[in-house]
Amino acid sequence: MKYSIQINSSPYQSGSSETAYQFIKSAVEMGHEITRVFFYQEGIYHAFRYATPPDDEVQITKRWSTLAQEYGVDLVVCISAAQRRGLLVESEAKRQGKLDNDLADGFRIAGLGLWVEGLLQTDRFIEFN
Repeated sequence: MKYSIQINSSPYQSGSSETAYQFIKSAVEMGHEITRVFFYQEGIYHAFRYATPPDDEVQITKRWSTLAQEYGVDLVVCISAAQRRGLLVESEAKRQGKLDNDLADGFRIAGLGLWVEGLLQTDRFIEFN
């Protein structure tokens, strides 16, 4: 089974991001394919390179990066939602006259067209709010 996942909530807003992560990891380990994970609205906060939760808390961004590296999961951040919230990749930061690259390893920036493409390639779509 092929899945597309959309995550709309910030890492600390609700338990849905933990549920999404556990679902994705379990699905991949069971042999299912995660075509794309699309971080939208407040979900883009999962992709901030410089997020530094206390040491005794789950390192959410690092966990996503590891998942992408180990299982080849495509982690896509909505460009519009990211710009509204100050998350800039190096090329966009330069265009804006800024110096930062806020995107964590394993994530990439794209538009809704890529999200629609992913939906067309999958059997199921699951949204986590």
